[in-house]
Amino acid sequence: MGNCQSGSCGGSQGQEKQKQEQDVKDALGKIKHKLIVMSGKGGVGKTSVSVNLAIALGARGFKVGIMDVDLHGPDVPRMLGLQGMVSAGANNKIEPMTYSENISAISMECFMSNKDDAVIWRGPLKHSAINQFITEIDWGNLDFLIVDSPPGTGDEPLSVAQTIPDAKAIIVTTPQEVALSDVRKSINFCKKINKPILGMVENMSGYVCPHCGETADLFGSGGGESLAAKFGIAFLGRVPFDPKIVHAGDTGVSYQDNNKAAAGAVALGEIADKVLSLLNS
Repeated sequence: MGNCQSGSCGGSQGQEKQKQEQDVKDALGKIKHKLIVMSGKGGVGKTSVSVNLAIALGARGFKVGIMDVDLHGPDVPRMLGLQGMVSAGANNKIEPMTYSENISAISMECFMSNKDDAVIWRGPLKHSAINQFITEIDWGNLDFLIVDSPPGTGDEPLSVAQTIPDAKAIIVTTPQEVALSDVRKSINFCKKINKPILGMVENMSGYVCPHCGETADLFGSGGGESLAAKFGIAFLGRVPFDPKIVHAGDTGVSYQDNNKAAAGAVALGEIADKVLSLLNS
């Protein structure tokens, strides 16, 4: 501290901050659409929706990056069947993990040799990590960056909102009233920080029996659509509960590629089309 003269330290810190902000701006300038997938509570299938939306968009020919900012419980690599750790490329930036020709991903788990280690970080470290996920990853030119955030309205979604000001939110819920009450908090969070909401997805909306074709409303049905209408939010669609979606996520294979005619796969494709329609309107 004794070497700081005439505010030189403050000036240096200011220059470093300006450089970081410019790096973020440069990286985001190569990405056309940014979507942050949020949920009011855990267990509603937010990451499953994020991953399957990315796969549906990738299948339509779009370049998609998935940024997993659920730093304490990263699941994106496992759901995509990605293994190993990331490494630096020719330009000294880190190469994201590759799922397919059109889909790449980054997650805290991609930096961990022991995937079961706990990440015990407070807010400033989380904000720094999210910045680095944007500036130090070689995303290249993307049509979509899908940000999978942890449940709730804490550090990570707030950092994403501040760092990616033009990101639009997709809110995931189940039809249960307990989930819908938490979703209202996510909606109000977006309103308070002026984050536009692209739409809402109702996940686990009914169970289609594979034997008789009848639908049973295990968690209810229609609550998400009613809530979206109440708040004037676009309703993107319902995804029925399908054990094959769970199995695909657990084994790291594509549910949509292996179950093209399934009701869930059709619904996810329609949601991707609705997203494209809203963004292009």
